[in-house]
Amino acid sequence: MKLLLDRICLAVLGLTSAYVGIYACFATASWYATFPGFGLRWLPQLGPFNEHLAKDVGAAYLSFAVLSLVALAHVRRQVVVRLAGAALLTFNVLHFAYHLTMLHVYEPRDRVLNVLTLGLVVLLSVVLVVPARRGDLR
Repeated sequence: MKLLLDRICLAVLGLTSAYVGIYACFATASWYATFPGFGLRWLPQLGPFNEHLAKDVGAAYLSFAVLSLVALAHVRRQVVVRLAGAALLTFNVLHFAYHLTMLHVYEPRDRVLNVLTLGLVVLLSVVLVVPARRGDLR
């Protein structure tokens, strides 16, 4: 069961990180203006556009995608999965904590969606750092 959970978590974290990273790196102004997409706009309320910062965010997310997908390729090696989980958890907790302090800039729907989406990536990261029980990796 742990192996399946790790695979799901790494795949979701890898794919969502790739989405953010590619969008922020290669369509920087559009990413800032329209992220997360689907008719929602969460970045302009947080401050003025900064191309350098946006591209750095994209690069960081692409790094998270690589980390997640490499760990997925080595999912039976728990040290790799737990190390990836620890790195992702560090970022995701700090990112979530910041956004919790900025909820006042959003409408109620966007507050809820911020908490749910960012809380989910924290939860997925936690799953990765939980050690497997003996026999869970067969």
